[in-house]
Amino acid sequence: MTNLDRGYAEALDRADPLAPFRERFYLQPGAIYMDGNSLGLLSRDAEAALLHVLNDWKTLGIGGWMDADPAWFYLGETLGRRLAPLFGAEPEEVVAAGTITVNLHALVATFYEPVGNRRKIIATELDFSSDVYALQAQIRLRGGDPATDLVLVPSRDGRTIAEDDLIAAMTDDVALVVLPSVLYRSGQLLDIERLTNAAHARGIIIGFDCAHSAGSIPHHLSRWGVDFAVWCNYKYLNAGPGSIGGLYVNRKHFDRVPALPGWWGYNKERQFDMSHTFEGAGNAGAWQVSTVTVLSAAPLLGSLALFEEAGIERLRAKSLAATDYLIELLEATGLTAEPYCYGIGTPRNHAARGGHIAVEHAEAPRIARALKARGVVPDYRPPNVVRLAPAPLYTSFCDVWDTVHHLREIVDNGEYRRMDARREVVA
Repeated sequence: MTNLDRGYAEALDRADPLAPFRERFYLQPGAIYMDGNSLGLLSRDAEAALLHVLNDWKTLGIGGWMDADPAWFYLGETLGRRLAPLFGAEPEEVVAAGTITVNLHALVATFYEPVGNRRKIIATELDFSSDVYALQAQIRLRGGDPATDLVLVPSRDGRTIAEDDLIAAMTDDVALVVLPSVLYRSGQLLDIERLTNAAHARGIIIGFDCAHSAGSIPHHLSRWGVDFAVWCNYKYLNAGPGSIGGLYVNRKHFDRVPALPGWWGYNKERQFDMSHTFEGAGNAGAWQVSTVTVLSAAPLLGSLALFEEAGIERLRAKSLAATDYLIELLEATGLTAEPYCYGIGTPRNHAARGGHIAVEHAEAPRIARALKARGVVPDYRPPNVVRLAPAPLYTSFCDVWDTVHHLREIVDNGEYRRMDARREVVA
């Protein structure tokens, strides 16, 4: 038996210490789910947590704000303390609140302080669109022009961003840097520590969008000195579609007044004084704007129990092993050569790789549709990327082997040619 045989994948699964977690998820019958980088699957733990909160609502009514377990009134902070270890943060530096773009607006509005010639914001041309919209809007709100004040650092290859180029762009006219921790299309992981040190050496505030690294890689935001970060909890953290988001603010900034204050960010002990003078919570909780969305936050309580049990270091090790295996199979079985012509757009280097692999193909929309027709769930990102994410809690090595097998057969049989070349409404 060689490592190209399915028996080898079966042996890897038998030796996988995380394999038992798979049974705690609702796996789709007859399907291989490779889209956990976009929406994680429901776990029985998350379901139980949501049902528990619904029961508290049913039995306690408004009393649930203080008498539920955990109390809804402090739910954002409770979740923040449990999220903090995943981000290498102190408990008071993290809160579950809002959604990723709303949190980005709230934090950029606070930390973007254009003064004199120092007006520019650095981002990348490969950023997720919503981040760019938010940065453009914040520049306009400060009387600037996004055409000149938003610098989107170009990619040299259309897949990745050279960190040297990012650092070179940190000139004396830059007020703020906002970067993805992992590029959403290619899966490139940036060196957060290096970029933070470079920004601070030039007197620049720096924040990160950790949407594609949250729950996928270990972070050390406090040790690295990152100023702020935002993320969603519905990808690798499996908290459900549109679930509550998360944010981090380094404690050195706790004395700042949030630019978008709301009553849920008030000092919790006096929140119901209803004073018209804002008194922030004195920690990351000050950046909460509106009442915690209890039902969208509840599944995260259960999902985090899985992460606490599994440990982020073990999850990262499994993720790297599974993505290594995916790359190895694609190359060793000849799928990167004629007539298959698949490409790999994700860095091989572990230090520069997130949790998913960008499989490139000129017919990527059709390839993605053909996979779905065979029961493999990927996603497509234009112009030519099929994203595959072996989520370590519930994706097996056999899933990886079978997916590569399907990639071969849909070319061998010409199945993809019969598929619509247009992308789906939800890609």
